Amino acid sequence: MSVRRHLDTDLTHLRLKVLEMAAYTEKALDCALRALLERDSSLAQQVIDRDAQINQLECDIDEESLRMLALSQPVAGDLRFIVGCMRIIVNLERIGDESVNIAERALILAHRPPLPFNHMLEELAGISLEMLRSCIKAFKDDDAELADAVCDQDSRANELDLSILKRLIDFMLKETAGIERSVHTVLASRSLERCADLSTNIAESVIFIVKGVDVKHRCNRI
Repeated sequence: MSVRRHLDTDLTHLRLKVLEMAAYTEKALDCALRALLERDSSLAQQVIDRDAQINQLECDIDEESLRMLALSQPVAGDLRFIVGCMRIIVNLERIGDESVNIAERALILAHRPPLPFNHMLEELAGISLEMLRSCIKAFKDDDAELADAVCDQDSRANELDLSILKRLIDFMLKETAGIERSVHTVLASRSLERCADLSTNIAESVIFIVKGVDVKHRCNRI
């Protein structure tokens, strides 16, 4: 097999492994959100127990990427793709960690009554999950426009997180008995907002792969 064909095979395998990790991460976030909103402690525990799969995939993909860089010495678009994938898996692993954080909050909140403005948390959860799904699709399809659209959603996630925090502070001042569940809800909201940020990072990496433009920290300006 020629060097070019060997590299093409490795690149295809790398894409499939990243998509596999992305699927595990998406499932983890989806289950964590449902556990939180539906107060399902069993589902929350599943997220926690399965996190090791995501961690192992990150290690495997990172090792494979470094091997390709060392042995194949890729250039131009091939190099961008490998570097972009290495950036993406770091953010996927962190979303997995945030999913565990949400699941841990869900375990604590499972047997406590929901707060009166739970609909805001549900909206934030929906945005965070949709952003992850969209940036995964953008990676799969090499779609820079879809990746850029993911960036545009991040500001709404930030606004919701801040609104939830303000509402919870007001609630805690009036209802001291609800302080514990309010604090755990704040932590869950912050993890959701963090997931949105991490999905934005993935979208930026997709733009880097497709267009060769590094847009870190300025995604919505391309």
